[in-house]
Amino acid sequence: MSHYHAVVWLDHAEARVFQFNQEDVEKLTVHGHKHHLHHKASSVMGSGREPADIAFYTEICRALDGSSEILVLGPGAAKLEFIRHVHKAVPQVEPKIMGVETVDHPTDGQVVAYARKYFHAKDRMRPLLDTH
Repeated sequence: MSHYHAVVWLDHAEARVFQFNQEDVEKLTVHGHKHHLHHKASSVMGSGREPADIAFYTEICRALDGSSEILVLGPGAAKLEFIRHVHKAVPQVEPKIMGVETVDHPTDGQVVAYARKYFHAKDRMRPLLDTH
């Protein structure tokens, strides 16, 4: 089932994708594919950062299929890496992304409530269409 609005909360380990309307919410969880490296403080191995998890971000885009407006939330860099992936690899999704915001580790209910409030405020800012 597809809904008009969607919100995705993600970090490097997982993404929680919610498609919703006023009456119902559909949730899908997508898990990251890479394991993060941990180094001893004295080791010398580059930056310690792994390249973006392309398969993970591609699956998130698939989970968002059918949504017309998307809000992206997360605590760190993963949300920005996801946006860069969308820009490069799935440009048709980019205009659907209405906002990107930093949000720590909310519950599922808090994610949906945040998104509903966000889209409600955004919808109120839109000009009324002239029907004449």
